[in-house]
Amino acid sequence: METNWAAEHLQVIRTLMERSAVYRRALAPIMIVTGSLGVCAAVVSCFVKIEANRAFSLFWISVSLVAGVASFLLIRRQAVKDAEPFWSPPTRRVSQAVLPAFLIGLVCGLVFGLAGDTLPRAAWLLALGWTVIYGCALHAAGFFMERGIRLFAWAFVIGGLLTLGASLVWSHLQTSEAGHYVMGVFFGAFHLAYGVYLYFTEKRRQAA
Repeated sequence: METNWAAEHLQVIRTLMERSAVYRRALAPIMIVTGSLGVCAAVVSCFVKIEANRAFSLFWISVSLVAGVASFLLIRRQAVKDAEPFWSPPTRRVSQAVLPAFLIGLVCGLVFGLAGDTLPRAAWLLALGWTVIYGCALHAAGFFMERGIRLFAWAFVIGGLLTLGASLVWSHLQTSEAGHYVMGVFFGAFHLAYGVYLYFTEKRRQAA
């Protein structure tokens, strides 16, 4: 029984490694769409007052849900285009890798959203927590992809921790406005830049 499980596990890993270039190509539009949504959401927060814990949490959870649906549709389209099953063993492995961190992030957001003003106003702290947690999720998924996604994950983890340290020194970073900027930079600009990088490097690979 264990021999069969090990053989299946090795086959899944081998398939994931073989498809790493495909996943890299599929990531480009996902990153660009996700990044664009993040930047647009941050711009909206400049004109609409979203400061309370509940408003901040529900606003960005809604943005993440839209980004998640868009990513799902893009992945499904790629699977149909390549005539592959969407919920394949490699897809299940990647989903299992990111699920714990994503669940923690969702619960943290819901706690802020449900508790509202019964908690101290600390949307900026939630934003930094989401940043680091997301980096951990990407790093877990990076085991099945090329090295670049793990470096991208570390940018979130280290960037979030450095920003946390800076916020302890400069109190003006401890505001809801700063929290929106954090979300816009990490979940918007970072994704957009990485998506553009993947797009053009993949173009160069195909041309070579």
